[in-house]
Amino acid sequence: MSDTYRRDGAIKQSIMQFYQPRPTGHREKHLNTLTALICGLAGGRHAHLPIIADHAPSNRASQESLIRRFTRFLKNDRNTLDGWFLPVAQQLLTTLATQPIQIVMDGSTVGRGCLALMLSVVYHGRALPLCWLVVKAPKGHFPVATHRELLAQLKTIMPKDAEVTCPRRW
Repeated sequence: MSDTYRRDGAIKQSIMQFYQPRPTGHREKHLNTLTALICGLAGGRHAHLPIIADHAPSNRASQESLIRRFTRFLKNDRNTLDGWFLPVAQQLLTTLATQPIQIVMDGSTVGRGCLALMLSVVYHGRALPLCWLVVKAPKGHFPVATHRELLAQLKTIMPKDAEVTCPRRW
């Protein structure tokens, strides 16, 4: 069994812990697409769909087919942040709350003329995104209000008893 399929199975098994009862029908198909996306992200270490498709389980599908599948999943209005991402992020934070949690903040240029401000948890040397804001603005610094809004988002998903640190340099 290749590393891709092994990684995909481990990701799916881990994510299934957060979805009880087990999804069926269309929701299960969407979960399979989500785990393939995560597997491709982890394997390819890039967020470009062609690279993700190269490192995702394909079951002999072409790269173009996987890219279309991932694009449809990402553009589907029913695949919301609340429905797929937040349950996993909240469970991850609950699990990590037994020790101090390191949070890092990063701003990046995304798309055309947009900036993203993101808060991520540091886990085994990787930054796993928890919440983010995207604003249409030229490259530069974010206003204080944007930082506060992002921290308010984090507060809603962070366990009450968690000890959180923000290192100056990561």
